[in-house]
Amino acid sequence: MRLSQNQIFNSNLNSILRNQQDVNKATQQLNTQKRVLSASDDASATARAMLFDDRIQANDQFTKNLTMLSSRLDTQESVLENIKTAIDSAYTKSIQAGNGGLSDVDRQAIADELESIQDTILDLMNSKSEDGKFIFSGYQDNTQTYSFDSATGKYVYNGDQGQHKIKVSEGVEIRSSDNGFDVFESAEKRLNITSNTGVVSGGITSASVYVDEQAVFDKFHKANYNADPSAPAGANTFDLVVTAGTPNTYQLEQGGTVISTGTAEGGTIKVAGMEFDFAGAAPGQISFDLEKPQKENILNTLESMITSLRDTSITGDDYKQVLADGITGLDNAKIKISQGQAGLGGRLNAAKLVSDANSDLDVDNKANKAALIEVDFYSAISELTKHETALQASQATFGRLTNLSLLDYIR
Repeated sequence: MRLSQNQIFNSNLNSILRNQQDVNKATQQLNTQKRVLSASDDASATARAMLFDDRIQANDQFTKNLTMLSSRLDTQESVLENIKTAIDSAYTKSIQAGNGGLSDVDRQAIADELESIQDTILDLMNSKSEDGKFIFSGYQDNTQTYSFDSATGKYVYNGDQGQHKIKVSEGVEIRSSDNGFDVFESAEKRLNITSNTGVVSGGITSASVYVDEQAVFDKFHKANYNADPSAPAGANTFDLVVTAGTPNTYQLEQGGTVISTGTAEGGTIKVAGMEFDFAGAAPGQISFDLEKPQKENILNTLESMITSLRDTSITGDDYKQVLADGITGLDNAKIKISQGQAGLGGRLNAAKLVSDANSDLDVDNKANKAALIEVDFYSAISELTKHETALQASQATFGRLTNLSLLDYIR
């Protein structure tokens, strides 16, 4: 087939242009470190790489979430530890307040110290996170956690039972806070009877009833208290029946069922962790009711103690009961906080495990993406050298062909 000069020229020019494009592409691959410069280069690899991009971006967000989670949990842990330290100080002062040799001035001084501790605990309970949210208010984190209600003389919880969560991995959420209801409002009060004045009948004319052995009474209360809301009236009423004799005897009964028996020496009977002091003569009966188990926050526990310490008219037995309430309340509040700290520790450990897993996953995702679209330098350099050689050959051939003339062959 006969080729014209124009055909030869255009064919060689196109060859040079193609080789220039190949050299340019190979150069770009080396400069950008990417094998796939556009979707048309490898549509399948581009699509799969975009999926890995999404996973990498999601993992980056999870990393930020984990940092935020750890910061919030560390802050909460620090706050709870400081509250426990304050409770320990209050406990020491409560023991000191039980010294029978203290004067009214001494009690007032202890009350002032407990009030200072109470203020510290209140400030800690109202702690905020780094973004200005109240840590222990649940979902109501724009509302101050605790405040004093002057109408009732009580500190009240203003939050709810919500628990914030932060997503730290696909399908994994970890609680970033504990609400005050669970940590502070769930501390149990000391188990007790409803009144220290017994209801008397028969030859007994008056009686007082106090819990003096708490551990023994707690077992009695837990074994015998009827918590059924549909229970009939008097389901938690107990009778101490004293019978005349030498010596007098007693029976502790509930609804006619005898729970305990013993002898009565003088006007004092101790049974089931309680001490009964009565006036009059047997036979007779003293009735009392078990108090419903209740919960109280540490602020109100301290408030009761402070009020009693400042009350110069309070009797010795009642004062002892207030201190017993306070010491038990402090103990139980500290237990609840320790349980909260244990939960925090578990979440921090879980966050660390998730963080490690996310880091490994991030490495895998980036490696898989690189395998799809990033350049192999050795192959890319070889390709560039090959295309440069081809270009040089095309250029040399083009120069020779464009100089061809029939006169070159006439001698």
